[in-house]
Amino acid sequence: MDLVWPATAWALWVAALAAAVVVAGRERPAAFPAPAGEPDPRAVGELLRGMRAQEVFHATLCELAELGPARIEGDRLALVPFPLEEALPAYQRWALERVRARLAGRDLADAAEAPLVALMPDGAELEGEFAPLVRRRAIDLGLARRRWPSLIVPVGLAVALAVPWYVTVAEAGVSWLGGIATMVSFVAGGSLLLGGRGFLLTARGRELAARPSPQREWIFTGSGWQGDDVEPAGYAGGPRRHEVAGHVVKRWHDGGTRYLALHDGRSARAKAVAVDPGTYKDVLPGDCVRLLVRREGDVVRVLAHERHW
Repeated sequence: MDLVWPATAWALWVAALAAAVVVAGRERPAAFPAPAGEPDPRAVGELLRGMRAQEVFHATLCELAELGPARIEGDRLALVPFPLEEALPAYQRWALERVRARLAGRDLADAAEAPLVALMPDGAELEGEFAPLVRRRAIDLGLARRRWPSLIVPVGLAVALAVPWYVTVAEAGVSWLGGIATMVSFVAGGSLLLGGRGFLLTARGRELAARPSPQREWIFTGSGWQGDDVEPAGYAGGPRRHEVAGHVVKRWHDGGTRYLALHDGRSARAKAVAVDPGTYKDVLPGDCVRLLVRREGDVVRVLAHERHW
């Protein structure tokens, strides 16, 4: 069995892939760079930090409240007449349209304001329509870029895999070498096609993602909590660990420490616990959780998690 031609074909394909990666890796200037000194959009920052789409949408509503088209008080939002709506970025206009449609919906007919939880679109809509608009904004601002400048590149590389695969199978036939060539072609080609043009952070984007999220309070009162009293879940004496369960009614951070407040549906006060960054990112207000908490008030692990969104 002569492996010269299969080895040559695979080497040429790998060289083409490496050249494409090097060329595509050159960062391009932003289409709409933010003016010097202007803060980067909150929603874009949350997207780059890998937060859930609901978190990014909530950050967008906070942006709208700062700009003027909306007003947020506690856990309730109301729209405000805003003559410059067409000048807003596409993702902010999308959020405004969804909020306006939900306020005009059957359940909220004639409502001047509504709880944020009632205005949140479903997850599929956020992931399929809203998140791509935020990613587009990140690219326009120079905070992210596409891995490939055009879909022609990954599609061409995937199609080109047929050459080394055919040369290998023609030479090796039905053998372990042919099987490996088929598997590699399938995995590499599928990854190129499914990945599309890709989405990578630029140096500025990585810098923004590394910063802590701006202070932003998210409140949920659907459990009966009135939005006021919060007390620590820790205590002096007693067992070293205990369980705390309820709806997440508030989420915030203070410096480097992240907190969740849980309400059991009966008490006047919610219990505040300190959580790790992963739990903070995964758990949103409205979710129902059961946590194992140390005597000092920090979470050991999540025992149960029922998503509201």
